[in-house]
Amino acid sequence: MDPTRTGTTRATTRARPGAELSGSDRPRLARHVRLSFSRTRQRKVLLHPETVVMLNDSGGAILELCDGRHTVAEIVTELGARYQSVPDGEVRRFLTRLVARRWVELSDG
Repeated sequence: MDPTRTGTTRATTRARPGAELSGSDRPRLARHVRLSFSRTRQRKVLLHPETVVMLNDSGGAILELCDGRHTVAEIVTELGARYQSVPDGEVRRFLTRLVARRWVELSDG
């Protein structure tokens, strides 16, 4: 998924186009996006109007924790506890791309 150049959506109405995520940001799925499990495909999918995005296991695990309560730093820590190695930069880049597409929104910690 390549980010679009549309900027970011923040719950506090501040936008940070192209900015890195802060460890204190609290990501959550946008209202028009839903995380679901496809029984046919046997994997998690991200549902967006007129779009179905197939997620790999790590993408699904990240988005499960995007509930608006967990900070980015807590998400990285939680995934590190589940799996042996979780690159912080990869999690942040994944979330940055989803914020740019307006599929994930951020609120300040």
